[in-house]
Amino acid sequence: MRISFCCTGTPPEPWLAALRAALPQAQVELWSAGAPVADYAVVWAPPQEFFDEQSELKAIFTIGAGVDGLLRLRLPPQAALIRLEDAGMAVQMAEYVSHAVLRHFREFDAYENQSGSGQWLQRRAQRHADFPVGVLGLGVLGARVAQTLTQFAFPVHGWSRTAKVLEGVHCHAGQEQLQDFLAATRILVCLLPLTDATQGILNRDRLSRLRTGGYVINVARGAHLVDEDLVALLDSGHLAGATLDVFRTEPLPPAHVFWKHPKIQVTPHISARTLRQESVAQIAEKIEALQRGQSVAGLVNREQGY
Repeated sequence: MRISFCCTGTPPEPWLAALRAALPQAQVELWSAGAPVADYAVVWAPPQEFFDEQSELKAIFTIGAGVDGLLRLRLPPQAALIRLEDAGMAVQMAEYVSHAVLRHFREFDAYENQSGSGQWLQRRAQRHADFPVGVLGLGVLGARVAQTLTQFAFPVHGWSRTAKVLEGVHCHAGQEQLQDFLAATRILVCLLPLTDATQGILNRDRLSRLRTGGYVINVARGAHLVDEDLVALLDSGHLAGATLDVFRTEPLPPAHVFWKHPKIQVTPHISARTLRQESVAQIAEKIEALQRGQSVAGLVNREQGY
């Protein structure tokens, strides 16, 4: 069994060592042009040349949460595309989103500004009931985030393409319930997969449907958000602010308006990082299951995009 590793921008040696330790029966090699054909691939942002050469793969494993970049390439039609399920990302995402929600709700940015000018001023306490949170996307990460937020006594709504049931979360499903979901939401968290159907979903029309004083947290993909629509709604006062971890162009260009907008908090795509040991353990377990002819979870539907 041969495994090819092709992860752009990722130091390969720690991954190669971990994969070899987890799968001692396999030949694990760093891909280079002209390399022998492999059975399995572990990838992140690979070039098209990789798949042109590795045309007989049985399965492709991605070390990130999203697969939208891969689906823009020509993949071997017979190869299963398998995404990571959590692998340590869900708790990180829950931490990040909870911090962003609580920072806004408790007005810590205002206290920081006061501190800088030596002001001792206690702001009026706010009611959790006045800040319903809506989680757009209830996959593995979205479900963990939604259920974590219920622990802080916020009303929590969730929306997904198909019906879900989560304890403590008011779940909405399908296009027919999206408007009601938005209208019920004051703090919106985007955790959708990026597909043709979800690109630009955070536009003026939909963001305008949030409650007045709404707040946007995008930790999914930059292409979900129409940048200029967000800025316009912030400047008009309909939205109170945003925390953004993902962008259409990364790194975010130095001249981009987001950097200096007073109502936008920017972080450099760090909401949920890939954890190597957890990811390798999951990939190794699935490869062994496939070798035994068993089915595995995390299989991507290429038509749906996730």
